[in-house]
Formats: sequence, structure tokens, C-alpha cells
Amino acid sequence: MNNYARIPLLLSMFVFISSTSFAVDFDPDDLGDESNGKNWLTHGRTHSEQRYSPLNQINVDNIANLGLAWSVELPDARHLVSTTLAIDGVLYVTGSFSVVTAIDARTQKVLWRYDPKVVDHAGDTLRVLWGTSRGVGYWDGKIYVGAGDGRLIAVDAKTGEEIWSTMTVEPGSFYYITGAPRTFNGKVIIGNGGTEMGPARGYVTAYDAETGEQAWRFYLVPGNPADGFEDNAMRMAAATWTGEWWKHGGGGNAWNAITFDPEYNHIYIGTGNGSPWNRTIRSPGGGDNLFLCSIVAVDADTGKYKWHYQTVPGETWDFNSAMDIVSVDLKVKSRTIKALMHAPKNGFFYIINRLNGRLLSAKPFAKVTWATEVDMKTGKPIEVEGSRYESGEVLMWPGPLGAHNWQPMSWNPEHQLMYFTVHDIAGYYNDTKIRKADYQASGHTFEAGVSFFDNDVPVDSAINSIVAWDPITQKPAWQVSTPPGWHAGTMATAGNLVFQGLGNGQFIAYQGDTGEKLWEYDAKHGISAPPITFELDEKQLIALPVGWGSGMAMLGGSMGAQHGWIYGGHPRRLLVFALEGQAALPLTPGPRFVKPVDDPAFEIDAELAAAGKDHWVENCAWCHGPAVVASGGAPDLRGSGIVFDSNAFRKIVLEGQRIGRGMPKFPNLDESHLNALRHYIRQEARGALSKKTDVAQAN
Repeated sequence: MNNYARIPLLLSMFVFISSTSFAVDFDPDDLGDESNGKNWLTHGRTHSEQRYSPLNQINVDNIANLGLAWSVELPDARHLVSTTLAIDGVLYVTGSFSVVTAIDARTQKVLWRYDPKVVDHAGDTLRVLWGTSRGVGYWDGKIYVGAGDGRLIAVDAKTGEEIWSTMTVEPGSFYYITGAPRTFNGKVIIGNGGTEMGPARGYVTAYDAETGEQAWRFYLVPGNPADGFEDNAMRMAAATWTGEWWKHGGGGNAWNAITFDPEYNHIYIGTGNGSPWNRTIRSPGGGDNLFLCSIVAVDADTGKYKWHYQTVPGETWDFNSAMDIVSVDLKVKSRTIKALMHAPKNGFFYIINRLNGRLLSAKPFAKVTWATEVDMKTGKPIEVEGSRYESGEVLMWPGPLGAHNWQPMSWNPEHQLMYFTVHDIAGYYNDTKIRKADYQASGHTFEAGVSFFDNDVPVDSAINSIVAWDPITQKPAWQVSTPPGWHAGTMATAGNLVFQGLGNGQFIAYQGDTGEKLWEYDAKHGISAPPITFELDEKQLIALPVGWGSGMAMLGGSMGAQHGWIYGGHPRRLLVFALEGQAALPLTPGPRFVKPVDDPAFEIDAELAAAGKDHWVENCAWCHGPAVVASGGAPDLRGSGIVFDSNAFRKIVLEGQRIGRGMPKFPNLDESHLNALRHYIRQEARGALSKKTDVAQAN
């Protein structure tokens, strides 16, 4: 073979070697290595989900010297809530509608962007999509992203080229994906959301990481008994349900928390609330309704049931247990307890034996009025009479937003403290207007079986804090108040530091053992994503996506809108910090508020406005906010002149003129619905003007 003939062969070998360099260097044990802080390889850094880094170059003694090293604009991102992955000097951050951006941390250059075209694939599911994504997974040179429309996709970590794609849900169903995939043992696992959006039966599915072929699936609530049960676990669970629950789906969707335990080869699944929320509809004869609001352990190889612990039997408040599940070795005197730690919406902090699911501790970490305590003999909460809105309504703590929501918590193994954000927010439930006898969710509209989004969420609705929970004493080691609002998850490091971003745009470092605030940075925009840290060329760096997002940006009303992060008004960025960092943020607008607009000639019909309110709650509040008070994730229609023009309003809502921007069309509505909506929107805008209330400007 002459030299010229060798060139194609050499080139093909070079391409092969280059494209497989990740695979050559990949060691699956790295995903479980707590001692190596170089990379951040999975959602919780390692399989344990502890979000603790052993890096200590940045520490309590030099944190004052931490500064911005560089930033990258993410212009197409509406929500930034994801955990960034850091793999061999490349950062992977997920923005709106599951778009993944790979950034070279040495050059700060964007290497590639992968857009799964969620808007094009979603169909009617676009009506319930917020477009949020909490991150990606990684295995052997591949990045895995759960697309909002229900696909799980593998892309080449080096090039961003799609390798395989599989649909994890039935096309046209009510499911969507917002969670980050997890990888383990050559598999990738994903769940789904959609409990409030139609008949939904939750499940998780594991796929072959190389091929995308389904390995196993585990259902989280039983289906129709007439169809038979998938396994004995579903047969056992069905005994805890009554009525015809399968017509409502049942719920239990696993939209966030999935933890792999290599020591026991378990997958721990955090399950969701009921579909609908109101148990008197889905299970009218009562019952615990397994496996709602539970941690369920299954075999990682087969998906077979191992054990479960249910935090809220017979759930009826949206108290799901989809919050993160952290695996720790808890040292108690001379013993080491193999434990799981879990702080779900219901306000209790749980410690559970991860081998067998036995409850070890459950104490309230926030204001709790729905239950007095958890009975350690039965493992069940002792409920306060009337909490189940038996009289038709109840005001109680916490509410469906939770005392702690999806924002990740972090663990410091040296201090044995768990750090997480606490939101003391009440919930008001009223089911007096619900037709229980013939209730049936139609799908792709918000239907919980109980009134919730009827009214605005006042600015001062929440009392907020960050807490360092001591699992030994079962109480806070320290707790620091934070401004009213909705704040991001935490990260802990061996430098005795805890980092957290706030909804008002402040990025803060606390001393891990005392809670003293040591450092603060103004990111100029609301922070909804948790930070990560990694090492590059022997230098510790901290990465933080900055861009107001999540459910609070959609459903938060005045509480979410108070900081002035209007829709489309502020840039989204990835910020990277280092010791002696001297970079400056590009010019950034400050908080923006405008007045509602009004046309005095528009005569509001009170009956039409009342009907419009019902249509708003079912179809619009999910994105544009309760009582037409948007929180920044979508336009505030009180400030939109489009509503005055019935033709322009119809083109957007019925004909889908703005689908490309994520605004779906609503084929379930007609001209009479639109007319009622216009009267309701005008009513709320005029009411806000009379109160001299500033609102977010619509685009």
C-alpha cells in the first residue's frame, strides 16, 4: 500500500479514535467516587446525590477572593433550572425545551448546541409544558437528555450529534419530562410528570445506555385490575385503592428524584401525588393508595420491587415525595447507619434504612399544621382533624408548593449536616365546586379535583430560610432567614462552604458549620438552578446557570413577580467563578415593572368575567399565573394590548400564531371562551390599576 492509499485509512482511524476518546477514558466507578472532585458527572455529582465536593481550594479563609472568572450568554434559554455537568473540561448546561449547550471551560467557547425540537414534537402536550429541564445524564461518551415531549435522547458528548432517540410515553398522552436522567450499570433511567394534566399512571423506565432499548419498566400505581397486574407489587398496591381509580390514572409520577445505590444495587424512586389530588374522587372509599408519595426501592438490574416507605398515605394535598433522595453513611457513636435522607413537601425530614426501608426518624423542619407527628411504630403521620378538607375547605401548612420542593439539598459528611432551602407557604384547598360524582379529567388542562389557582399569591406568602439539619439531634444546627420568594438548591464543599442562589439574584456562600454568611455576589437576575464545582488544570471553579425559571416563574403570582424578572427582559447566562476572578458581567438591565394597560371603553360583563376565571384556571394559569399575575416565565396579559383585539387574541390562542415561541394553541376553546377570558383579563388588569400595582410587562 502506497502512502497516498494510507491517508483515508489513517483519517478514518483518527476519526474513530477522536470520536471514542470519552469511551476510552470512561470509568463507571467515577460516578460513585466521593473522593474525586475533578468532575461533576451526574445530577447529584455522584450516585449518592449528596452534592458534596471534596475540593477545598476555595474555602472559608479565602472565599472573600472569589470572583467572576467568565460568563457565557445562553440567549435562547427562558428557564435555567438545570444542574450543569462538568466532564473533562467541558460544561453541559440544559436550557428551555431541553436544549443542551456544551461549553469548553478553557476557551469559554460554545462547542455545540443540541436542540431536540420539543415544540415541534409536543403537539397538545405543549399546552402543559413549562419547557423546564433539570439537566442531563452521562455515560461512556454520551449525554442523555429527557425531552419535554417525552423522548429520551442520547447524543455524542464530543460532537452533540444524536445517537439514538426513544419515546418513553404514549404519543398524545398527558405525560412530559422535566427531570434529569440517571445512569448506572450500562443503563439510563427516566420518569415523567403530568399528574395534574389528565389521567396519568406514573412509571419509570430503564433503557440500555448504548442502544436505547428498554431494559425494564416499573409502574408506581396499579392499573385496571381487569387487565391483570404487571407484577406482585401492583397486586399488593391495588388492595390499597378503592373505586375506579384507573379511570383517573392514579398518579404517582416520578418527575425528579431517582437515586442509584451501588452498594445494594437498588434504585430509589421518589413518587408523586395522586391523580387527581383529591382522594375522595380517585379512591372514594379511602385507602393508602400505594405507591403515591413514597420512596420505592427496586432492583437495579431487573426493576423488581424490593421495599417501600410511604410518607403520606392516601395523599390528597399534592404532597409528593419527588424531592431528592440522598444516600449517606450516617455515623452514630460507634455505628454507621446506611441511610436515605428525604425532605419532601409535607414538612417532615425523613431518615430511612436504605437496605430495608425501615423508618429511623421523621421530624418537622417547617411549619406543619396538617399532622402533629409521625408515629414511629406505624410510620404513618397522625393527621389533624379537618386537614382533608372534609368540611369543604381548609387553610393549612405547608401547601402544595411544599415546605421544600425540588430544589436539591446537599450533605457535608464531615459535619454530618444536610443543607436545604425551606419555604413556609400555606395552602388553601376547597372542593365545594367540584362535581365529584361525574368528575373526569379531560386532559391537557389543569385539573386537580380541588380549587387551588383561583387567586393571586401575595408577595409576603412565604417565610424563607436555609437550614442545616442535624440528623442526630433531629433539629437544625443553624438556620438563616432569606428574603421572601423562591430560592434555589444548595452545594456543599470540603472548604467548609455551602453555596446557594436566591430568587432575587444574590449568590451566597455560608460557613458550613456555623451558617455565617461569608460572601455574596449580585448575578443581576433570579437564580433557580443549583451551583456545581469542578477542577480544571489544578484550579477549582464554580459554575452557576443564572436565569429565573421553574414553577414559581409560572405559578408564583405576585410572590414570584416581586423581583421584576419580566418575561424576555433579562439575559440568561452561565457564570463561572474562581479565586481572584476579575471579570465583569455584561451590561444588564435592572428589575423592570410596568403598569397594566386598560381601555376605558371596554365594558366588563361580570358574568362573562366569572366564566372567564374558570377557563383561566383550567387553561391559562399554569403558565400566565393565578389571577392573571405572571411571574416572569410567560407574558403578563394585564399589560398586553393584544387582549383588546379579539382577532389578534384568536390568532394566538386558537390558531397557534406563536407556537414557535412556546405558546400553544387551544383547540378545546372556542370564541365564547375567548370572549369570557378577555373580560376576566380586563377585570384583573383594571383591578390592578385601581390598586396601583406594578406588573411584569408582556412581550
